[in-house]
Order: sequence, then structure tokens, then C-alpha cells
Amino acid sequence: MRRKIRELQPNPALRLIDRWRSGSDIRSWVDGLAGERLTGRKLDRLRGRGWFTLHAIQWPSGADIDHLAIGPAGVFSINSKRHRGKTVWYGDTAVTVNGASTRHIAVSQSEARRVSRVLSGRCGVDVPVRPVISVVHAAKLTVKAANPPVLVLAVEHLDRILSGLSPKLSSDQVAHIYDVARDARTWAG
Repeated sequence: MRRKIRELQPNPALRLIDRWRSGSDIRSWVDGLAGERLTGRKLDRLRGRGWFTLHAIQWPSGADIDHLAIGPAGVFSINSKRHRGKTVWYGDTAVTVNGASTRHIAVSQSEARRVSRVLSGRCGVDVPVRPVISVVHAAKLTVKAANPPVLVLAVEHLDRILSGLSPKLSSDQVAHIYDVARDARTWAG
């Protein structure tokens, strides 16, 4: 995200002004970065409890994976979505923000499948990856899905929910997947 912000406005002084200008592209990216940082801090609370976290993993295309959490409950690809003061609703197949449909679910599922393919290929075993959306600063979050394909969680509950899920991986499996995931060559091609 920082790279995109610098690309939109290379001049640091003007970047500061654009941060506060309503409707500016930079403000949108800065808001997103703030949400990612908060999500990252919550995920980092999992460390030391058998979990590892990685942030802003770059794909060759320039896109990135906001966060990866690897622990006893599995591997999670986490997208951070900051919807300050808005109403977020999640049904079985869609997330709406103030009643407007989003592509959050499709994007998160696609990213998790891609991460799974890459990690599985590099680890030599099937590595399922569960998509998660971390909702930051929403006025209200309602989840109405019986068995959601994507976990949609308020950032405040992220570390508690993930650490409370049933274990699926041994500590050796967690360590192996983390070693592969933190190697930049894994994501290079």
C-alpha cells in the first residue's frame, strides 16, 4: 500500500495534504493502510502461542496478500477492509457496505485458492487456506451466514477467534509451512 501511495503522489509534502482531502485517492489508500496496520497488530498477538504471521506479501504483479496467519488451526489469508462508521452485512455469499454490494467474498476466496496452490506446490503437501476478512472501524457488523465460506470478523475479535479454532496442524507442520511462506522465492513466480 505504501508503494501505491507514493506512486499516486511522489511529493511527500503534497501527500500529507492529500491525506486529509475528502475523496482523494491517497486518502482512500491511507485509510486502507491504517486498517491493515490495526489488523496486523491484532494478528501479531497470536505470536508466541504457536502462531506465525506475515504481512504485505508481494506478488510479482504488484498486488499483495494483506496478511497470512499460520498456526495450529491452519493457514489463513486475511484481507483487511476498513469501513469507518459504515454498516457491514454478511450473508451466505455477499458482503454489503451501507447496502451496496462488494466483491470482498470473491476476492478473498480467489486469493486463498491462489495462496493454497502456491504453498501446496512449495511444501509438497496439500495446504488448505481459509479466507478471512478483517472488518475495521465499522459502525455495525452483522453476520447472517450459517456456515460461511469466508470468515468475516471484526478486527477486535480476530486473534481470539483464530486462536479458539480447533487445531488441525502439528507444530512441525506449522513451522514447515511458515518457513516456506516467509521465503520470498515462494511468491516470486
